[in-house]
Amino acid sequence: MGLIALPGGSDPDPVLTGAHAGPDFEQEIVDQYALAMAAAGLSDGHIRRTRAIVIEFARTLTVPLWAATCVDADAFLAEQRRLGHSVSTRAGKAGALAGFYDFVIARYEGTIRRATGVLVEQPIDEFNRQSGASLGKVRVPPADEEVDALFTAWRESVTQARKYLPAARDYFAASLWRRVGLRINETVKLDIRDWRPDLGSYGKLHVRFGKGSQGRGPKPRLVPAINDVDQLMDWWLAEVRPQYGPDWADPDAPLLPSERFDRDLGRCGRVGANALRRGLAIQVDRSLPAWSVGRMTPHVLRHYCASSLYAAGMDIKALQELLGHQWLATTSGYIHVRTEYIEQAWDQANERLEERLAPRFDGRKG
Repeated sequence: MGLIALPGGSDPDPVLTGAHAGPDFEQEIVDQYALAMAAAGLSDGHIRRTRAIVIEFARTLTVPLWAATCVDADAFLAEQRRLGHSVSTRAGKAGALAGFYDFVIARYEGTIRRATGVLVEQPIDEFNRQSGASLGKVRVPPADEEVDALFTAWRESVTQARKYLPAARDYFAASLWRRVGLRINETVKLDIRDWRPDLGSYGKLHVRFGKGSQGRGPKPRLVPAINDVDQLMDWWLAEVRPQYGPDWADPDAPLLPSERFDRDLGRCGRVGANALRRGLAIQVDRSLPAWSVGRMTPHVLRHYCASSLYAAGMDIKALQELLGHQWLATTSGYIHVRTEYIEQAWDQANERLEERLAPRFDGRKG
């Protein structure tokens, strides 16, 4: 026997009888959660990963999913650490489980309590949940002088490179990370049509595949070609991109091509993210060795972009829009300013305060 519906009502509670009734009910809950995530617009990949984490956790339990406790979650996350999984991986799994149990409590708590007598609890709490990938470390970017030295040497090396085209392409991509904070996956998915010189004072890049939050679909945005990116685009499209092949005028061709030409499509293939990472790593090893061995990444340059633009006077709300963040708090975590900048801001604030208060005291008798 399996699940037997109790009489009465359009959605009767289950009676868990038979050897397979419990596992079948667990599967039903997991499937309903996947359906809810799909209804919320989450991507298929996110749904698959979340479902796999819930199943992985279920296999470690000696009780049904709805009877899991914080002790079970503690054991699961401790085992994840023993297996060598990173903080970010553990944080992602803890977050996926927390979301699943929020769903179970919201939709099934009463049903489960009536059918089994178990009161469902949230096994992920403030004590066992990892805080995220940045736990225990801050992505502090290099100083202006270091970044300037890296890109100056890189620019000079391009014309001397054994393979000019990929060298110029890698420099161009890294300059987008440095100057307007594009993500690497956003960069590789740009097409020639995505450059819109007709928009705004500087032209804009149409980032059609911006990162959506919590597994939601792409979040497109327009990125203004500030910080000399307009000149960078002119150089790339006028001098370099046409040398890759006759597809330079095809609006559907990739803005950053690979060296392989796709004869079926009649245009260049798209460069991969790993090739761009490798190009950055080679240049860092040569010109900024203190930041080699994985310390300098495309994401660190994104942090550098945010910090440098903020120090130059861009307000945090504008930075949020430029970087494509949903939350202002996320943007604030990207800003790392030097001590003297904070001190200068403090001095300026005190000066403004003194200026406002001075008239009040000028007329007073001593």
